[in-house]
Amino acid sequence: MAQVFKTKPRAREAGLPFPGTTGPNNAITDVPGVLVGYETVSSHVDPSPRRGAKQVQTGVTAILPRGFEESPKPVLAGQFTLNGNGEMTGSHWIHDGGYFVGPIMLTNTHSVGAAHEGATRWIVEHYAKEWENNHLWAMPVVSETYDGVLNDINGFHVRPEHALTAIQSATSGEIAEGNVGGGAGMICYEYKGGTGTASREISIDSKSFTLGALVQANHGIRPWLTVLGAPVGRVLQDDRLPGFNTERGSIVCVIATDVPLSSGQLERIARRATIGISRSGSPGGNNSGDIFIAFSTANEMDMPQLSGPWRSVTQINDEFLDSVYLAAVEAIEEAVLNAMFAAEDTPTTHDPELICKAIEPSKLIEAMSFTAPQQRD
Repeated sequence: MAQVFKTKPRAREAGLPFPGTTGPNNAITDVPGVLVGYETVSSHVDPSPRRGAKQVQTGVTAILPRGFEESPKPVLAGQFTLNGNGEMTGSHWIHDGGYFVGPIMLTNTHSVGAAHEGATRWIVEHYAKEWENNHLWAMPVVSETYDGVLNDINGFHVRPEHALTAIQSATSGEIAEGNVGGGAGMICYEYKGGTGTASREISIDSKSFTLGALVQANHGIRPWLTVLGAPVGRVLQDDRLPGFNTERGSIVCVIATDVPLSSGQLERIARRATIGISRSGSPGGNNSGDIFIAFSTANEMDMPQLSGPWRSVTQINDEFLDSVYLAAVEAIEEAVLNAMFAAEDTPTTHDPELICKAIEPSKLIEAMSFTAPQQRD
C-alpha cells in the first residue's frame, strides 16, 4: 500500500508551540541520505487478509540510513533500553561493534521474524557482489511493538515480501504518519497512536547539522498524558479503552543525525529518548518495551571485512553535545504527538463496535488551557 500523506494538521500546525527549529519536512528524512518506506496491511482497505470477523491493521516501516547506495557502508550507532519488554534484533552487535549495516525495520511483536527475513533478503540481493564473494553476514535491526488490540496479531499477516516492499518504497522528503507501516495498529495513551516523526536543526562551530526522530508510539495510559507540561490526561477522560488500567504497550524510537559522533556518544543520545517520551507523561511502565537506537550518517566507511587495518573516525568534542541531546529530546516529544495527530479512528480487533479514537486537537488545546501548562522557552 502506498504512503497516505497527511489529511489533518500536524501537532505544530494545530497550534502547539513546540520549541526548536525544524528541518524542511520536520521529519527524520531531513537528515541527508535517510529514506523511509512503509507497507500497511489493513482489512479496512482490503478485506482479503481477514480471518473471519477479526480486523487486520498492521504493517512494516523501513528506515534506510544510507538509502540505496550500491555498496554496503556501515553507520556508527548506539542503543539503549529503558524497559526491556520488547525486541530489537542486532542490538547486541551494536553494543559490541558500534555499528550496523542495512535497514532498520519496525513492525508488530509477532512479525519480527518475517521482517528480519525480508530485510536480510534485501541486503543479500542488493549487495550481492560483496555478500557472495566475502562470506559476509547480514544482521538487520528489527524492532516491534504490540498491536493485538487493533490487529489480528496471531494471524501472522506480515510476510517477508511486505518488508521488501517497505524497503523498496523508501523515499526522502515528506513522509506519512499515523496509521501507516508498523504503526498501523498502535495505541498511544488510549488514543490511536502509530508512526510519528520530527526533526531539529543544530549549529555546532558555525556548521549546520540535522537530527531527526521517528517513533512507533504504542505506549501510555490516559491519566499520564502530558502535552507541553500540561497534564491533559486527567481531563481528557472520554473514549477511554476498557482494560487499560496499567501500561500495555511499548515505544520504539529511532534517532538519526549527520553530526559526526562515536558509537559511545550515540548510545548517550539514544538514552535521551527516555527524556523525550517522559515529556508526554510516560514513566516507562513494567509491560512496556521502551527501546531506542541512534545512528550517524557521518564517517562514511567501507565494511570492516573489506577494509585495511586502520580506521579514522571524526567526532565532536563531548562539551558540545548538549545541543544534540536537546534536539533528540525535543524531536521525540514532538514525534509522539505527530503520531497521535495524524492517526485515524480504528475499530478494535474482536469488537468492531469498540473504536480506538484519534485525539481531537480542539479538545486537547482546550484541556491544555484548562490545566494551565507551564510553557517552556
